[in-house]
Amino acid sequence: MIIDIVLVNIGLYSALLIRFDGAIPLEFMNSFYSLAPIFTVSYLVCFYFFGLYKRLWEYASINELVAIVNAVAVGTVVNISLAYFLMEAGSFPLPRSCFAASLIINIILIGGSRLSWRLFINYKTNYRNTKAGKPILIVGAGNAGVLVARELRSHYKGKFNVVGFIDDDPNKKNLKILDLPVLGTRNDIPDIVNKYNISEIIIAMPSVKKKILRNIVEICKKTNAEVKILPGVFELIDGHAVVSQIREVQLEDLLGRSQVRVDLEKISGYLKDKAVLVTGAGGSIGSELCRQVMEFSPKALLLLDNYENNIYDIELELRNKSAEVFVYPLVKDIKDRNAIYAVFEKYKPDVVFHAAAHKHVPLMENNPEEAVKNNVLGTYNVASAADKYFCEKFILISTDKAVNPTSVMGATKRIAEMIIQYLNERSKTCYAAVRFGNVLGSKGSVIPLFKKQIASGGPVTVTHPDMVRYFMTIPEAIQLIIQAGAMAKDGEIFVLDMGEPIRIMDLAKSLIRLSGLEPDEDIEIVITGMRPGEKLYEELLTAEEGVNATTHERIFIARPSNVDKSLIEKVIKEIIDFKLPEDKHETERFIKRFIPEFKTWQPKESNCNDAGKSSQYVNKNADVSLVIYSNKN
Repeated sequence: MIIDIVLVNIGLYSALLIRFDGAIPLEFMNSFYSLAPIFTVSYLVCFYFFGLYKRLWEYASINELVAIVNAVAVGTVVNISLAYFLMEAGSFPLPRSCFAASLIINIILIGGSRLSWRLFINYKTNYRNTKAGKPILIVGAGNAGVLVARELRSHYKGKFNVVGFIDDDPNKKNLKILDLPVLGTRNDIPDIVNKYNISEIIIAMPSVKKKILRNIVEICKKTNAEVKILPGVFELIDGHAVVSQIREVQLEDLLGRSQVRVDLEKISGYLKDKAVLVTGAGGSIGSELCRQVMEFSPKALLLLDNYENNIYDIELELRNKSAEVFVYPLVKDIKDRNAIYAVFEKYKPDVVFHAAAHKHVPLMENNPEEAVKNNVLGTYNVASAADKYFCEKFILISTDKAVNPTSVMGATKRIAEMIIQYLNERSKTCYAAVRFGNVLGSKGSVIPLFKKQIASGGPVTVTHPDMVRYFMTIPEAIQLIIQAGAMAKDGEIFVLDMGEPIRIMDLAKSLIRLSGLEPDEDIEIVITGMRPGEKLYEELLTAEEGVNATTHERIFIARPSNVDKSLIEKVIKEIIDFKLPEDKHETERFIKRFIPEFKTWQPKESNCNDAGKSSQYVNKNADVSLVIYSNKN
């Protein structure tokens, strides 16, 4: 304030000097002496109300400059008004041109005094030892890239030397940002790395399309520089510093999509203050469901799983997260009808997310009767309990493998969909299913297998060079499941937008490169032949279903197909009487009642000449196919 008092008086006096070419008449000097204290106070009051004394000027930007201009302008208008009333009272006014000149001079003086402090701090922190430290190249000269460069300079001086930026915008080439040059486009990265001896490349493009990101990573991996990435801004919300969030490039960065936007109001409406039951709560999908449901303040969260260790882990995590939500761990088997009904009778859940299922395709081919017990009987037990105890919503977590199924697992999940559609027509409970493909990071995902194989030196095994799959991250899938639950009204089968399918071969190569190795040079890729129940590509809709849009851009509704109600009723009676298939042949007959075209997987000779020879032998008198693989090594 003391500095401002001096500066505003210098500004007014300078305006008089300019107006009168250095020779100020006595009467105007007297007016200056009379009005200066009043004008000074009015300026200070305006500066205070515009927050000029509540800002850290070492971080000053355009917003601070606008505040200065507004404060000085309003102060000048107030002073003109005061001068007018004083003139009416007989006092000597000041020339009108002085006010215009003092406005400009005060903006320069007041703004300059503050912005000079930022220049001093920048000089002190940014330009000392700028050539010392690890040479860094930042890919992306947008807001994120500038943010990273500024923080590296401000808080990591001496450790890093930011050499410049890479950006594909031709208008930015050869320009400077923060006094750092934009050196070229992504195609120039290898030459720039060699020219400047770059040690580390930071990709700071959180909103770029994943196809472009994959290409940039591939280019960067051809150099000797270490490659790191700044995750999406929505991933940084809980972080305190941007640079601390920079990490190695992960497969999820290349395969994921844009941030999922959810309707918080709708979600809160059906989860807040409700009792929510999650079956399979200890699994990859179920545990993430529990974490995200917890964010919407349910009255109680029921964790149901038949594996006690998983339940223990997720219960401990959630209890530490919030003490306000009642968390009940329930070690129960969904095949135990009496136990499930007892849970519903005691806790009266309002919303059920049914994630419990046998999902491993080859294992279920060799244990098909167990898939029926868990995925069909178990689903009916939980769904019928939801009806009996007046649950509001029941959401079945389904799979893309339920469409035109070639596996027992997929077929049993399709039958589970039919059962909930049947129940929806006869119950006050709202039933719905959500279909999606593979999730990265789940226990059954191919990614952990590839990582183990790479860590052990290879080979990485791929079942077929042309196999493709849809992939989502677990948090992304769960957000959409919860959003679909808010939309559920009448037995819908929701289909999640899985983006573009990914070739498993490309997945394997990307993961090898992200590990700093080269496919088929450092790590061999071996084709082993398709496993029981697998198909080359997955589908999200049957031919007769088609799809309708919803209010959410990433969620669609499959048009309902006809369900044989008499068959469902007959099978439900069998389920209640526990008349279920007991071997592979009975399972096939059971499934064909619902899906006549279904055939159990039959092994075929695979052509794997390039990567090793695969032989498959079938004992026709046995229910289980014995598969023997022989690799080159």
